[in-house]
Amino acid sequence: MQNFVYHNPTKLIFGRDQLEHLKNELPQYGNRILFVYGCGSIKKIGLYDQVIGLLKEMNVHTFELSGVEPNPRLTTVYKGIDICKQNDIQFILAVGGGSVIDCAKAIAAGTKYDGDVWDLVTKKKEAEDALPIGVVLTLAATGSEMNSNSVITRWETNEKYVWKSPHVYPKFSILDPAYTIYVPKEQTVYGIVDMMSHVLEQYFHTPTNAPVQERMCEAVLQTIIGTAPLLVEDLENYDLRETILFAGTIALNGTLSMGVQSDWGTHHIEHALSAVYDIPHGGGLAIIQPNWMKYVVDENVEKFKQLAIRVFDVDPTGKDEREIALEGIKKLRQFWTSIGAPERLSDYQIDDSNLELLADKVMDGGEIGNFKKLNRDDVLEILKMSL
Repeated sequence: MQNFVYHNPTKLIFGRDQLEHLKNELPQYGNRILFVYGCGSIKKIGLYDQVIGLLKEMNVHTFELSGVEPNPRLTTVYKGIDICKQNDIQFILAVGGGSVIDCAKAIAAGTKYDGDVWDLVTKKKEAEDALPIGVVLTLAATGSEMNSNSVITRWETNEKYVWKSPHVYPKFSILDPAYTIYVPKEQTVYGIVDMMSHVLEQYFHTPTNAPVQERMCEAVLQTIIGTAPLLVEDLENYDLRETILFAGTIALNGTLSMGVQSDWGTHHIEHALSAVYDIPHGGGLAIIQPNWMKYVVDENVEKFKQLAIRVFDVDPTGKDEREIALEGIKKLRQFWTSIGAPERLSDYQIDDSNLELLADKVMDGGEIGNFKKLNRDDVLEILKMSL
């Protein structure tokens, strides 16, 4: 494996009835708070009132930014930065899913940056500071509650990028599985696909001799595969929600990628796809990833064989390595379909009219991926396979 340094400063507060921890955590950072949330679901489940009640108890000066989009927009980030600068905000509290957290991270860094925050998102500049952030999570999916990543979309130019900074790790994240019980089936499925995709991106790495990392990835995947079918049929089951919520955090908090170079080719392709079509991120991943896997299988067929046998219980009897590997990929596709994920771009009424544009957007930073370096022709072929 590669040399590595692992450091994750986020305090994870996990379990039932943990919201009261706000009383201990918030006072450390000031009493002028920007409360960031999405399009109203936290009001429907009563979480908004709970948070506001606690903030009032603490005599916190609260400013609000609502309406964060599922693919958070740069224009919304600008609004948040304006609120922070005009009102001397000291802390940002993000209550919602990964999109809300990603937006809060960009606001936090942008507030402390003299230029345009888009410079940070496009990696022209690196963030040197950020406002502190806290999280109350309501959706199991992205892992943004315990990492330094953020994905922001500039809708006017159909650009969507992931960026990161050590300054935007949340100071604390409160994860109560009860807040995820109200997530509809479709969003639950997208979250499951997203976290599985995160694990797979790290599983298909370039270094050799990483058996511990691979076994951890396999364990997380097996746990999700065992839990997800039960959850989509019993959405209000606390224990199942608890398992999936923790799996989503572990999937992308750096634990699985220690000492390995992850791939992320599938995510690069999907970001371009949802930047143009504004489809759900998890839906796009469900379509692209199995086709990426089929396209790159010969790069290291042994790794795909290993996944097929260990995670998808493929019987290797009488089959060569490639047959075993392809059967594993087929079983992943069948699993995602069985829980309600889309299979093809046509499921979103996407045809071949913008494939060239999509390929250009994927490649605007050069070759992508690490497990196998992909050029424009490779990306175009994967997109065609996904129609």
